[in-house]
Amino acid sequence: MAGTDHARAEGWQGQQPAFVLVRPQLGENIGAAARAMWNFGLDRMRLVAPRDGWPNPAAVATASGAAQVLDNLQVRDDLPAALADCSYVFATTARPRGLTKPVVTPERAMAQTRALAGEGQKVAILFGPERAGLENADVMRANAIVSVPVNPAFGSLNLAQCVLLMAYEWRRAGEAVPPEVLEMAGARRASQIEVEKLYERLHASLDQRGFFWPDHKAESMAISLRNLFSRMEMTDADIRTWHGVIRTLARRENDPN
Repeated sequence: MAGTDHARAEGWQGQQPAFVLVRPQLGENIGAAARAMWNFGLDRMRLVAPRDGWPNPAAVATASGAAQVLDNLQVRDDLPAALADCSYVFATTARPRGLTKPVVTPERAMAQTRALAGEGQKVAILFGPERAGLENADVMRANAIVSVPVNPAFGSLNLAQCVLLMAYEWRRAGEAVPPEVLEMAGARRASQIEVEKLYERLHASLDQRGFFWPDHKAESMAISLRNLFSRMEMTDADIRTWHGVIRTLARRENDPN
């Protein structure tokens, strides 16, 4: 097998994709890419003919906290050797290539990678060198192209950014991450009866002060106020705060001083 292996055997634990950095130039970018991968639980990196050789002290320093990625890293002299055990390959590129290949988004690519990995297939993601990206000779070895919908007037992503984007989509494709959560900060969500009691108290207080006027608009005003409460996802702490506000305003209203 071409090249020198400076790390443990790959093992394809969990059928992770291999992130293949083709002819990377700066050790700092290799380290930053390693950190981006490990942020999302990926640790299978391969280097193809790194310009400054390997090991690289700058990469080790920049990868602080992501040593596992560098521990598993493999170095190959050429791209065919790096892809020898892979059954499907994606190439990341921002430029049209004039090649007849599927072009997919990062989201689609990582969903496909999850599906292929689930079948036991080994998938590689290619990333080009910092200065000019992948060459056509590299891209032609890929089964599909990954294209990021960036600003057409400024479409260049640096190496670590591109790795981070793909690693994020890998993680997102495999986990049921809700698009929004409510951080409760030690509180609990208010019950419907608590919200209703608060509304009734506020309604009564406002009614005493002539808020619901004129009469023909009173009903619609009350509906709008109640609807506002239903949109507020209040906690038990919020309920207590609102009761304190109403109590304080009522006390001040009755205080001649």
